[in-house]
Amino acid sequence: MRTVILRRGLVALFAAAVSFGAITQAQAETLRIGYQKYGTLVLLKAKGTLEKRLADQGVDVQWTEFPGGPQLLEGLNVGSIDFGVTGETPPVFAQAAGADLLYVAYEPPAPHSEAILVPKDSPIKSVKDLKGKKVVLNKGSNVHYLLVRALEDAGLKYTDIQTVFLPPADARAAFERGSVDAWVIWDPYQAAAEQQLQAHTLRDGQGIVDNHQFYLATKPYAQKNPEVIKTLVEEVRAVGEWSKANPEDVTKQVSPLLGLPADITLTSVKRQGYGALFLTPEVVAAQQKIADSFFQLKLIPKQLSIKDVIWTPPAAVAKAQ
Repeated sequence: MRTVILRRGLVALFAAAVSFGAITQAQAETLRIGYQKYGTLVLLKAKGTLEKRLADQGVDVQWTEFPGGPQLLEGLNVGSIDFGVTGETPPVFAQAAGADLLYVAYEPPAPHSEAILVPKDSPIKSVKDLKGKKVVLNKGSNVHYLLVRALEDAGLKYTDIQTVFLPPADARAAFERGSVDAWVIWDPYQAAAEQQLQAHTLRDGQGIVDNHQFYLATKPYAQKNPEVIKTLVEEVRAVGEWSKANPEDVTKQVSPLLGLPADITLTSVKRQGYGALFLTPEVVAAQQKIADSFFQLKLIPKQLSIKDVIWTPPAAVAKAQ
């Protein structure tokens, strides 16, 4: 009798353990990361080191590719991703649209990694010559601010040109057809146009924009999972350090993903900024200037406060930067 009772008890215990395991697995946390075809997150995804570290925290990683920063942040806004990286302008448009986001970290400046391009035989020789011309760009992307600043620097108003808003692939097609006079674009599309189309660089970001890349998270996720965010930043930083020291290896890895020749990819790789730094007051002020500029141009509907959407890392993490 005792044996039967013992067996029944063991069966019940085993069933409970299986049930608990199933519940635990079903409730496992998933970190959903948005990335673009080019950048540090592509390298992090390929290395697989983040998945290994987060597995110890009971966190799975899911990756989703987006064609550009505005689309990525729309994904963040509607809750389809928790974390991603974009240029400096998309977060401004996203915050203005009510996205519940936080700036987590940033990459060092890369002002040469975006530019205003014109066709090789264009009569346009300076930004001043863009007056009345058609300029194509991805609305709300990092190059949107480059265009604003370049026009200001040349003594032109934003309304002095005709803007055409298209994603990169369609913008290149319009540029090749001659449907537009200039194209404002970032790497690796920029490097590809320079080398494949012999496009002339009218003006890059040097001296007028920083062209930071920002790592962002939804506010609820960042506040609930500071340790996951800490691990993410550490892994991005490690990949960045490796990338700076090994541009040829990065090129070999990224070139097939982009479908671009190695020489074009290497140009892009060398122009990129690498790292993951927590935001300083200076970087916040620079981002505030972008937000103020777009509000003054009536490109966003309200004034923003960037300092209100900065993630504060745990004290020990901040000191370790």
